[in-house]
Amino acid sequence: MENKFKFYNTLSRNVESFIPHEDGKVAMYTCGPTVYHYAHIGNLRSYIMEDVLEKSLRYVGYDVKRVMNITDVGHLSSDADTGEDKMLKGAKREHKTVMEIAQFYTDAFFDDCKKLNIKTPDVVEPATNCISEFIHMVEALLEKGYAYVAGGNVYFDTSKLEDYYVFSSQNEKELLVGVRDDVEEDANKKNKNDFVLWFTKSKFEDQALKWESPWGVGYPGWHIECSCISMKHLGEYMDIHCGGVDNIFPHHTNEIAQSESYLGHKWCNYWFHVNHLNDKSGKMSKSKGDFLTVSLLEKKGYDPMAYRMFCLQSHYRKPLEFSFEALDNMVAAYNKLVKRIADLKKDGAVEQERFNEYKVKFEDALASDLNTSMAITIVYDLLKADMSDATKFALVEDFDRVLSLNLTTAKVEKPEENKAVDAELENYILAKIEERKEAKKAKDFAKADAIRDELAAKGIMIKDTREGVIWQIQ
Repeated sequence: MENKFKFYNTLSRNVESFIPHEDGKVAMYTCGPTVYHYAHIGNLRSYIMEDVLEKSLRYVGYDVKRVMNITDVGHLSSDADTGEDKMLKGAKREHKTVMEIAQFYTDAFFDDCKKLNIKTPDVVEPATNCISEFIHMVEALLEKGYAYVAGGNVYFDTSKLEDYYVFSSQNEKELLVGVRDDVEEDANKKNKNDFVLWFTKSKFEDQALKWESPWGVGYPGWHIECSCISMKHLGEYMDIHCGGVDNIFPHHTNEIAQSESYLGHKWCNYWFHVNHLNDKSGKMSKSKGDFLTVSLLEKKGYDPMAYRMFCLQSHYRKPLEFSFEALDNMVAAYNKLVKRIADLKKDGAVEQERFNEYKVKFEDALASDLNTSMAITIVYDLLKADMSDATKFALVEDFDRVLSLNLTTAKVEKPEENKAVDAELENYILAKIEERKEAKKAKDFAKADAIRDELAAKGIMIKDTREGVIWQIQ
């Protein structure tokens, strides 16, 4: 295949032409969720952009096999293998078993993905399914001299590698990203950056999930699961490994260390990382306690497609700042766009030459480091172009295979669709809308959100459009 598709490879720190290991086929891996809590919209930004990457590759003709893990054991509260087990933390919080927590939040994650039109990967594998694979890799690393047993645990020995810091030269400040939870140092390690392959005599005497191993009863470290699950389903060579930028160190660094030591050759050629979603206080994080979910956005009256479009209007490598004001603006833009598309007359012949012309433009935008903002601009451009409505509709329908914004199927809201209401209720709604408008004008967004929530609690959904606020009783 022609390799015009390019994106930024974190490993080389350059935008590179994509050349898969096997012509026409792509082996792609995504770091899945640790299912101890709901995914927040910052987590989901990464999955949205990885979804667009997969669909873009399929769109330009590649045969993609995408694998995702589900972390249901082994991920501690610090990514550097210290702190409390996140799954156990979730189980304690909700007075449930670890597996009940895992199933509940796995289902919740895929419900959110469905709402955001994120395609389910071809293979989804929970870590607890692969204990024998983890043990085999640990045994092999010990045999090859890349691992050691200390304090009852098995550790990977980073001093055995010529270049552990494959993504960049880490300085002390960067290293703190991996131990950001201010936890105690592991005295069993020979080197500061060694990491756990298998826990046995750990401090977690009440660890819920344990398995027999050659080193005693225990459980796997977090980093080993992605290496083993990817090899199980994609083989020894992977083309693209995806994740958020916070996975770069130590998680992806450790994956490369153990995988290439085990295999004896280069493992993955391209690394695709999505930057953070921030709010005014910084990076969105579960550790803050209060975080935004897709369900919460829906309760506030937002269509999840508006959030997907909000993400697509920004480049995946740039930090994106979230605010409800910005999302309100995106709601207005999205509603106007789908209304314009709904007004197209779909009858008639498609002008193939014009169709092909715009299809090439769209492919070029995707192939240029996944320029989703330009891809959406092309949708606006074609709607203004001199061509038949049937051609425009066919193009939008075709492009939405990648954008996945329901551009041709979204229900277009109309004010007259409101159910009959008495004058008193209507006056109350209009007064609240006016009060919210004044709050937003005064930049009192907390009050504006509270008014939206008050209306939503009464079954009154409001949406901001360029023409004004639309409301509807559900």
